[in-house]
Amino acid sequence: MSSRALRKLHGNDDLVTMVTEEHEEDKEDDYVQDGKNVFNPFDVLNEDAGDDILEDKGDEPDVPETDTVVVKHKSETAKKRKKKKKKSNKALLGSNKENCDEDEIDASLREVNELLGETPVYKTDPDNTDKEATWQMRALLNVEHKHLNPENEMKRIFGSQVVQAEQSRRRDRGRGRQVRHRATWLTKPKDSWPPIGKFGISMSNEGNGRFNFEHSKEYQRVEFLFYDAVESFNPQNIMNILNGHPYHIDCLIQLSEICRMGEDVQMATELIERALYCFELNFHPLFSMTSGNCRLDYRRPENRAFFLALFRHILFVGQKGCYKTSLEFCKLILSLDPDNDPLAILLMVDFYALRCEQFSFLIRMYHEWEAHKNLSQLPNFAMSIPLAMYHEAMQQKSSLEHADKMLQNSLLAFPGLLMPLLEKCSITPDKEVSSHMFFGTETQLSQPDALKQLVALYAGRCWHCWKAADVMTWLECNVRQVITRVSQGEPLAEEYRNKAKVRYKGTPRNVYRHIILSEIKDATASMPPEMANTPVMSYDPLPPLDSITSYTRPSRPTRAQQGTGILSSFLQSLLPNYNPQEQVDEDLGAAGGVEGLREGVGALMEAMRDLLNNIRPVDPPREDEHAQDRDAEGEADQLPEDQEWD
Repeated sequence: MSSRALRKLHGNDDLVTMVTEEHEEDKEDDYVQDGKNVFNPFDVLNEDAGDDILEDKGDEPDVPETDTVVVKHKSETAKKRKKKKKKSNKALLGSNKENCDEDEIDASLREVNELLGETPVYKTDPDNTDKEATWQMRALLNVEHKHLNPENEMKRIFGSQVVQAEQSRRRDRGRGRQVRHRATWLTKPKDSWPPIGKFGISMSNEGNGRFNFEHSKEYQRVEFLFYDAVESFNPQNIMNILNGHPYHIDCLIQLSEICRMGEDVQMATELIERALYCFELNFHPLFSMTSGNCRLDYRRPENRAFFLALFRHILFVGQKGCYKTSLEFCKLILSLDPDNDPLAILLMVDFYALRCEQFSFLIRMYHEWEAHKNLSQLPNFAMSIPLAMYHEAMQQKSSLEHADKMLQNSLLAFPGLLMPLLEKCSITPDKEVSSHMFFGTETQLSQPDALKQLVALYAGRCWHCWKAADVMTWLECNVRQVITRVSQGEPLAEEYRNKAKVRYKGTPRNVYRHIILSEIKDATASMPPEMANTPVMSYDPLPPLDSITSYTRPSRPTRAQQGTGILSSFLQSLLPNYNPQEQVDEDLGAAGGVEGLREGVGALMEAMRDLLNNIRPVDPPREDEHAQDRDAEGEADQLPEDQEWD
């Protein structure tokens, strides 16, 4: 602040008096220039700040060595303060000389620890068998709010003007009844959405960073109506519920799947965004999406809808080319339950990391999570990590030795992955590769079923990452190196083959759930028949076997008891006590009592089916046909003139 401004605030005399009193109380130094006392107004501002700044040179005085400026006198307090600072500075300088190899950040952190005391350091223990994620692992799952908005990424790709023009066009097209909604991080609410109120969803804090969604009694009643609508196989019933309750989560998820199957991707995306908007408005105040240490239990049905909505949102955002945003949502889902990973996000996080060129993140995740998750046993990580190393080495213009070595080991561990990957890339290998027994058809057929599913999943999703010409050339060189090593009797090939028979005996339920949600045709076709024929509901595919239910659906009368349908009503009129779903006692069945009655009813039903099939409706008479018939009869009655009677 200038002296002129100070005079306006305090007055000239008050200013001098105030400064003089402060100098007397603090006993600061008085400086003399040309033999006269000179007052520096900046000393008032720098008075306290100067005490906190550490000196860079230990024995050098603060005052510049000039002929015109001399020190008149110093107070005892200032001398003591100087000595203390000199001693501390000498200690710091001595420690800096001993650790001159440290960089600036590490040195600063060490000095702060010496002044404030040592702080606990979190280290990853490779021998730790506990399944809880360490501090470094959670640091990988930190999410930034700005990266959750796909529009920010689209602006970086296409430019802000293009995105803003598209947004204005949509606003003009959707003008009408508009409602202003509260801004959120997961989605950007649209003004055309219906107003939101209290609809029965809340979040409770269970302690230790664990949270759960909860449903009110009214929401449970609507949930039961939704179950009835799903069993009716009529989408209109779901629409009726959604008209009365526009933010019912399961209705939004189920109807989004129906719209997606009808190729209405825009409406399907909007319904999922509305569900996420509803969830975020009901977050607990202590629930944080960015810290990476908040947990949700997938075994609870109330929490599963949030996982599924996030997963489908990842697919829709990825289809727009916003791979960075999809990666952030993958980190968000993984942070909610990193130990169990109920949706097998680890099978897709490498794809989005490669597409958005986050190579260092993927490599760091592999090195820090390998001891905890055994990522090298997953085909997607075994192939994507060397690919990330290759791109990073090309950017830094460094050696490809580590990338080549890891890719060759991955091909030795998963030889059945090469041919499906080349087929998806529309690449025809030469006869040396296709006819070799290590990469041939026999190797692919001899793989365990669980490994076939993982291979088909990776080839169907990540083949875009391998299609580049330089990447394919690099892959070809390493494939030839692998063939040479196998021909020379590489022991790793037999070792990996024996381990695969032990490791991939069965497919976990979360992997099946991931395959169903991803809807990659090659992976879905590789599922076993018993799993492929299992009825799957879009709002809750393959629920956990150990689900924790907080409320149950009330019992309802069966369809036979309800008596719906013409044939069912007819049979019940003939046999009022007949129930097709009645459990038959084995003793009575053997005696022929109830069993004979069931056979008689079965024969009656067959007769009714034949009767209904043979019934043909009679065509209604037409007026022109009757006129033609009358004319024909009149002509028949009239005899020709030359005809005579007998």
